[in-house]
Amino acid sequence: MISPEKIWSSDQLPTLPAVAVKLLDLSKNPDTDIKEVIETIKADPAITAKILKASNSSFFSLRSECKGIERAVPLLGTMVVTSLALSFSLSESAITHGPLKSRFDSYWKQSIIQSAAAELLATKAGFDLKYDSFLIGLLQDIGHLAMLRSIPTDLLSVLEQAEKEQRETVEVESAELGINHTEVGVKMMERWQLSEQFQTAIQHHHDSVAQLKTLESHPDFNLIIIIATSAAIGDYFCSPNSGLALQKLQDLTSEFYNMPHDDLHGFLEQVQARFEEAAQIFAVNMDDIESPFEIMAKANEQLVQMTMKAQVDTTQAFARQAVIEEQKNKLESENKQLQSKAIHDPLTKTYNRSYFNENFEKELYSCSRTAQPIGIIFSDIDRFKNLNDTYGHQFGDLVLQRVAKVASDSTRRSDVFCRYGGEEFVIMVNNPSEKGIHDLAERLRKLIENEVIEFEGTRVPVTASLGAVVGIPPRDLTGFAERLIAEADEAMYESKENGRNQVHIRSIITKDDQELHKLIKRCRFSRWLVTKAVFDIPTISKALLKCPQQQTQTRIGELAIAEKMISEDGVSKILELQQLKGMRFGEIAIQQNFLTQEQTAYLLALQVEPPIVLGKTLISLNLLESAQTAELIKQYLAEMKPCSIPAGEHQNQLANS
Repeated sequence: MISPEKIWSSDQLPTLPAVAVKLLDLSKNPDTDIKEVIETIKADPAITAKILKASNSSFFSLRSECKGIERAVPLLGTMVVTSLALSFSLSESAITHGPLKSRFDSYWKQSIIQSAAAELLATKAGFDLKYDSFLIGLLQDIGHLAMLRSIPTDLLSVLEQAEKEQRETVEVESAELGINHTEVGVKMMERWQLSEQFQTAIQHHHDSVAQLKTLESHPDFNLIIIIATSAAIGDYFCSPNSGLALQKLQDLTSEFYNMPHDDLHGFLEQVQARFEEAAQIFAVNMDDIESPFEIMAKANEQLVQMTMKAQVDTTQAFARQAVIEEQKNKLESENKQLQSKAIHDPLTKTYNRSYFNENFEKELYSCSRTAQPIGIIFSDIDRFKNLNDTYGHQFGDLVLQRVAKVASDSTRRSDVFCRYGGEEFVIMVNNPSEKGIHDLAERLRKLIENEVIEFEGTRVPVTASLGAVVGIPPRDLTGFAERLIAEADEAMYESKENGRNQVHIRSIITKDDQELHKLIKRCRFSRWLVTKAVFDIPTISKALLKCPQQQTQTRIGELAIAEKMISEDGVSKILELQQLKGMRFGEIAIQQNFLTQEQTAYLLALQVEPPIVLGKTLISLNLLESAQTAELIKQYLAEMKPCSIPAGEHQNQLANS
């Protein structure tokens, strides 16, 4: 990257002599007296001689010879003589020796080709300012000249890179230098106070076809297209990347001039004839510019090579992408394996104690908020040490694996089965009743007892002792997890002490919580659907397993307000008391007579099992239609919602509190 100031502060920038500056000023005024133009030109004898010589060249094809500048100027016109004067002035800044000579020669040749092409394109399009087009075509790459003179070393490396990589020069300039010759050219036009029309045309002369099409409503659109096309023609004749130039030229002439590709060759021959005439005026040797036919052959060959290279690049890109995808998949697989190892027991492939502890904490918090029960079952293989000592550790490992599989296969997806340590396993049971957790534990005991595990063809009896506990976490969870684990552990040891191969159950749910939990279950939409004989228990149970897990549950206070059971002031009061007492919202609401136990149960049922969520699941499983689901939810809410406490009584409660 370079600082633009390095360009603008250079004393090598192209400058215009007084005559050229004066002529530019005069050309802007349509009322300029022709005599003033003649007098201005005559002030510079060298420019006068060159303009007079140009007027008699084949380029202008005047009917009679001009022997004096007084006749040449009226015949050529103010804009033409201004263009010529400006061109002659700029050509004097030529670099005639050193490494930049060939670059300057190439620049000057391309400028002449572009000016001749712009004039022909203007004529072809019926554009009445063909000599304006000639001048802009000549000046469109003036930024390139400015950069050659002010930052030659930086620019040369960019030009070589563009040629090597077969990319457009402006693209590489912007990427490597932070500025391109189009931007410099527009700035030069501003400095020379040329019209906005000139600046706009130069600004867009390297735009893509897609970019140019967005300018169709611009008042100078025709001039913009002429200059952009002449730039592509200049690149075609002078750039080493003729294939790239041909591709763009074909797109431009096809899109904006309706010129078939077969007609392009003939037009380029016209351009060549015209720029050879212009070259005579400026004494530039164009002998090294090849014919359109020769260039076309090279350009097509380049296009074939570019296509082949693009195909190779694409193939290589696909190959690289395949390698990247393979590496990505490998890393993802390794990451999954590492994650799996982190949460799974390597011997039994079940979850490990770390996974249990993490999920146990989350489930406790969730159950605390919704007043839902949580259950723990501890299972310990009976006389496991004796099995190891008698049959060996390999057999002991087999016993652990078989017991783990039996238990895993019979555990619900909503429950979590883990190896807790040694021969001890644990199950975290979701939303259990005391009877439900007992039945689950007893079923597991029987399955383990009935599992056939053999040593050298002889069955070895294997049993387990189980202990379970069910509880409803309070809002303040301090010490509750430890108590739950201890109760389950003690219940398991009670089974062992009473003869092993037994199940013992404990409940630490208070009578009030037991009653509330029964009411919550009775209020749930799934239970209501079963009681109304809409579905049987197995069907609704499967639907509940398909229900999406809620990321965040609606707070019970918000539900109470929405159901018009408690006012916003009442909810605020309960929340204040909750902070002081560390109790659940529902407990305080019942204690302070804001809600009845039935109302609290109804709200908790809505929180735990939103009817809309279950309804959508039933629709997705094609068990209900949308209209039928909406009607059932409406009936459910009408039947199950307990009577609300009158609003006035709420206010009395607040006052009394």
